[in-house]
Amino acid sequence: RRAVEIKHGRISMYATIGYIVPEYFKFPGYLSPSLGLKFADVPNGLAALSKVPVLGGAQIIAFAGLIETTGFFQAESTTDGRGPRAGAFAMQDSTETTEPGNYGVGFPNFLGTVDDPEARKSKLAAELANGRLAMMAIIGMFFQDGLTGSAWGDWATYTASPLRAFENELGVQEPVGFWDPAGFTADGDVAKFKRRRSVELKHGRICMMATMGYITPEVVGKLPGYLSPSTGLKFADIPNGLAAISKVPTAGWAQIAAYFGFVEFSGGFADYKTGTPGDYGFKVLTSSDPAEKTKKLSAEIANGRLAMVAIIGMFFQDGLTGSAWGDWALYTASPLRAN
Repeated sequence: RRAVEIKHGRISMYATIGYIVPEYFKFPGYLSPSLGLKFADVPNGLAALSKVPVLGGAQIIAFAGLIETTGFFQAESTTDGRGPRAGAFAMQDSTETTEPGNYGVGFPNFLGTVDDPEARKSKLAAELANGRLAMMAIIGMFFQDGLTGSAWGDWATYTASPLRAFENELGVQEPVGFWDPAGFTADGDVAKFKRRRSVELKHGRICMMATMGYITPEVVGKLPGYLSPSTGLKFADIPNGLAAISKVPTAGWAQIAAYFGFVEFSGGFADYKTGTPGDYGFKVLTSSDPAEKTKKLSAEIANGRLAMVAIIGMFFQDGLTGSAWGDWALYTASPLRAN
């Protein structure tokens, strides 16, 4: 898998550069003299597929096949009875003897190998990171190209976008803009969007409080006295994090559940139907200045999103290490230990 990841990353780095460079420079002269086709006549991006001659496409496929069949297969594919490869153009796949992606030629820049161990480790890590980024980038370029009609098309030209109805809503923030990878808003239904926004705000608020509930006892300590005088249980006896679940008395959980119900039903469920999602009349982040109010409400959404991710991370860390702020070194069962 690592060899495949490296290969795809290298291809994607070339492809990404291949999208960028023609915007600034194209070769002079003819791509196909017999057809009178100049390099300048070939558009950038996906549109080039319809311009490249059939023979040009065949040459590209032949070159890709040459690279693959002369040493870029995984070891499982190259030790199937065909015998060892040899010759000037046969690069042995490194998975057979040493490490994935090492073909002995300083690939992908062919400028030679790096001898210093630390420098080599740094460069290989950078190659992996850049390759992963390039894989994401080239797919993004394909989508942008396909939806806007050009390799560097303006999203404003994608007039068929179902996101037009929501691109100016709160929470549409740089650098990703309106981000809906699951396509929940693809139908453009405003009522559904408002309901989901109400749920997002509620979950974000709960998670912000939950995150602070994880952090505060570790920083400022715990309340003095008893949590349950009848059982002799002090606040100091309650561990932080998931371990607290087994310590809180049943009556305590009943009180928590009752409070949840009170908050839910007293606030109602019609905020997104009759008014502004998340607005229950409790004005904390308000302002008489519209721009300032918008800024504060956007910050609430952003912080709520961060808190939703944060609290899940805390749960995982707690569950795997045994404490709310556990050391990952304690997670001895980690499958990553082998690497």
